[in-house]
Amino acid sequence: MTHWFHRNPLKATAPVSFNFYGVAASPAANKICNDLRAARARLLEMFTDVTCNPDMMKNATDAYFSLLQGFIVSLDDTTKENKLRFIQNFRWTDTLHGNIPSAQQDAVFELISMGFNVGIWYTKYASRLSGKEDITETEAKEVHRSLKIASGILKHLQDAYIPRLITPAEKGRDLDPRVIDTYIVQSQAEAQEVTIARAIELKHSDSLIAALAFETANFYQKADHTLNTLEPDQTNKWRKYLQLKQFFYMAYAFCYHGRTLLASDKCGEAIRSLQEAERYYAKAESLCKEYRQTKGPGSTAKPSEQLFFKKLGSCIKTTLEKCQRENGFIYFQKVPAEPPQLELKASYGLAEPAAFEFPPLSSQCTPEVYATFDLTRGAKDDKAKPKQEEEVKPVKEPDLKPQKDTGCLIS
Repeated sequence: MTHWFHRNPLKATAPVSFNFYGVAASPAANKICNDLRAARARLLEMFTDVTCNPDMMKNATDAYFSLLQGFIVSLDDTTKENKLRFIQNFRWTDTLHGNIPSAQQDAVFELISMGFNVGIWYTKYASRLSGKEDITETEAKEVHRSLKIASGILKHLQDAYIPRLITPAEKGRDLDPRVIDTYIVQSQAEAQEVTIARAIELKHSDSLIAALAFETANFYQKADHTLNTLEPDQTNKWRKYLQLKQFFYMAYAFCYHGRTLLASDKCGEAIRSLQEAERYYAKAESLCKEYRQTKGPGSTAKPSEQLFFKKLGSCIKTTLEKCQRENGFIYFQKVPAEPPQLELKASYGLAEPAAFEFPPLSSQCTPEVYATFDLTRGAKDDKAKPKQEEEVKPVKEPDLKPQKDTGCLIS
């Protein structure tokens, strides 16, 4: 399914040379610096390579992060802090603030920022894979898995590394708890969308589908509310997407709850539930238009043009008409004035963030090699004229052409 998910831009970063010629006082220390530079460049290339898959991404991330740990993990018994942690300055943009970089001279900031981009890559990979024609069951599982990995990476950064920063996260930037929370919850919600599509395709019970849809709508509502205290210019478009998905899955919940009520001979209540589904669906359609017209960061999804979206509208219409016919011929039940209260809890299919850990320290980073980094000597180019900071160029992401929407349920 093409253009189903909204995606914000990747973070961009300034080049980093790791040229510590005066400080790296041994061939092994110099090799670590050279390998770091090459591994970083390779990982950055992977973000925009359309042929990159999760295995390739894992190899690239493991190669870089295992070496970077040599600037973070303590390698001697005299201090808890790695002496190399603050030797290099890193500059990164944010996913919502255009090409305005933040800078910190801190290897932990680099690990968090690059890790954040890896998480965003997994969401983009899931979106790209879900846009294929005739997506297979294996590919659907890969979409689901990638979204859980994305939320797991971001949660790990939030819990274990962001609190270690000397300079606190700036308001509205990627490391602001409100922003990172939204990404985590959105990834969980989108993983559950795959579960719902699968449950519909395999004809699971209407009550399970209704419960999953209700839980998913609540995830989107939570994500939207998390952003409501941030600057509208950066978040309005993103929030419209979260809102339209919330209303879409509320329509799903009421539709399938209505089907459950009808199966229990509660035809009057079923009609009222379907009417509520109609109301939410109309609001979702309206929000789709508002979303497309709202300016802001990120690609523009087109959910209302997808068959998956349109099929729900048809399902609501035909089910409501059936309920009204049955009520006129068989049940003769009064239609309640108030819609049913959805108190649905899914027992299965809820998406939790996948557990994530950074790779262990590279075998190159031994205490003996670490001892040959001599900070008292200073880098050879320290006395040179200060260089003008290089511009941080936006990431040129591939322009993927839409594929024909086959109406496949696995979105």
